[in-house]
Amino acid sequence: MQLHNGIVLSHGLFGESTQLPDVMHCETIAARSSLHDWELVPHRHGRLHQLMLVQSGAGMVHLEGRAVPFGAMTLVNVPPGAVHAFTFEPDTQGFVVTLADEILDLILAGVGDVRHTLGQPVVSAVDAALGAVMQQIWDEYNGLGQARALVLRGLCATLLGLTARCMSHSERTPADLEKTQLLQRFEALVEEHFLEHWGVADYARALSISPTHLSRVVRAATGEPASRLMDARVLREARRRLAYTNLRVATIAYALGFADPAHFSRVFARAAGISPRAFRHQLAVKPKLAGG
Repeated sequence: MQLHNGIVLSHGLFGESTQLPDVMHCETIAARSSLHDWELVPHRHGRLHQLMLVQSGAGMVHLEGRAVPFGAMTLVNVPPGAVHAFTFEPDTQGFVVTLADEILDLILAGVGDVRHTLGQPVVSAVDAALGAVMQQIWDEYNGLGQARALVLRGLCATLLGLTARCMSHSERTPADLEKTQLLQRFEALVEEHFLEHWGVADYARALSISPTHLSRVVRAATGEPASRLMDARVLREARRRLAYTNLRVATIAYALGFADPAHFSRVFARAAGISPRAFRHQLAVKPKLAGG
């Protein structure tokens, strides 16, 4: 992704088109940054959460319009949709872990406010424990050990938990302040009722506010209408079930609250640019993606 006529464009790293990543993705800071003279222009990832650990070196991150310098043993938390850019000193060392939102849904199910904490773009100092987990992820990602996917998922869960702890001691960002309690309650309701296909009016009624006020708050905080967040949650669940289960497409459609599998296929294709069956077929023929 890059700036084009002053507009921040979305960057398709991996897992943002018709595919999901191999559990997660891990690369060194140098692997990508050195190819671009140690500078990455402003961009965002719509469906990816990134965590960058700087082990040595220094630089500057522009995170949602805020410039923050960083040095060794710094963690940068970049949630989906957050605009970010980096300038590194040459030979800066560290790792970048990237998780697709489907994996986040599996890891963060039933963990309360941790999802809201991790949804804030933050730069934080880290301790040796988090650095050790990141190193384990790098070693496991590049290995072929038994139960590799299971171990990686567990390590990523630990990484997210330690990140949330670090963030709880960090300075609150402007984006953090903008994320109101009302938005958090709305997100919690979406997580609870997305399979019931509630409308904006249903969520507004549950929150004791008007649909107009709900839409205004959600758009101000996320840049998207409330309906887009609701639809995205259903489609994310559809992608997860297509990728990680052997259920028939029709069975998934009914489980997601669609009265007609054909309607589900049309909705999925309109959003993903590919039919549910084609989506599943591409996963079968290309089970692992490289960064790009």
